Amino acid sequence: MEPGPRAEAQPALGVRSQGMSEEPWGMLHLSALTDRRRIAVIELRGVIGGAVKTNELIRTLGAVRRNRSLRAMVLVVDSPGGAATESEAVFFAVRKVAAEKPVVAWIRGTGASGAYFAACGATRILAFPSAIVGSIGVISVRPIAVEALRRLGTSIQVTKTGPFKDLGAPWKEPSEEDRAKEAALVDAIFRRFTQAVAGARGFDDGELARVTSGEVWLAPEALSLGLIDGLCDDEGAALREAQQLAGLPHRRTVRLGPRRTVLQRLGVPGAGMGPPGPRWIAELDGWLRSPRLRM
Repeated sequence: MEPGPRAEAQPALGVRSQGMSEEPWGMLHLSALTDRRRIAVIELRGVIGGAVKTNELIRTLGAVRRNRSLRAMVLVVDSPGGAATESEAVFFAVRKVAAEKPVVAWIRGTGASGAYFAACGATRILAFPSAIVGSIGVISVRPIAVEALRRLGTSIQVTKTGPFKDLGAPWKEPSEEDRAKEAALVDAIFRRFTQAVAGARGFDDGELARVTSGEVWLAPEALSLGLIDGLCDDEGAALREAQQLAGLPHRRTVRLGPRRTVLQRLGVPGAGMGPPGPRWIAELDGWLRSPRLRM
């Protein structure tokens, strides 16, 4: 079931954009009230695969793409990334919307790793001046519990159908073949990520190499590196960019996605995520591995 829209009326702009008819303000105001064209606003907040429920987000993006009254979209991003496959799925969904109507991705706090991957599907990428951008890379992490099991006097018996069936299992030391196989998987996903970045940002090989070290940058440096298209102080500026790209004479928005609970609005950790489970672990792990600046 697709999430219902929450309409948010915005006042008509007090300036006339190039190409607009010079009507009296009253006529423009009346037009804004009767015109059904809207800009969709969707949030990508939290770890992809954690707080971000990927299937729900992709369904919402599909609804935006199909709705003819939604003429543009602003994707508000504050995420350290998340699962590789799910991040790429969101990228494809955003790109499908951008193929039919303007999409502005605004990085409000953090747009790192898989979240930046998703933003690359947009028509334009903007960022708050102190936002963190980048972390273009792939990581595979797993614990090795061999010594802990030995101290507990515990052994694991494994029956498998192939040499790599237990690849990544914590109860064994990885062999050289295991390490090579895991590195090949990481490299393959990394190539998909970097191909998407190069295509979205128009990077040549040298420019791509400068930004794929896994590091992050503040938005002004990300702008100089070509990772984003501009700096944006607030959501209103991102909406104005979407409005201009869509050629709309006024700005009215519809916010889509699940309604945030009171606890979510108060910033309570884990609010809205249901009982503790794998998604909680993904959320915690994602933010722990992402730089967070404090004052």
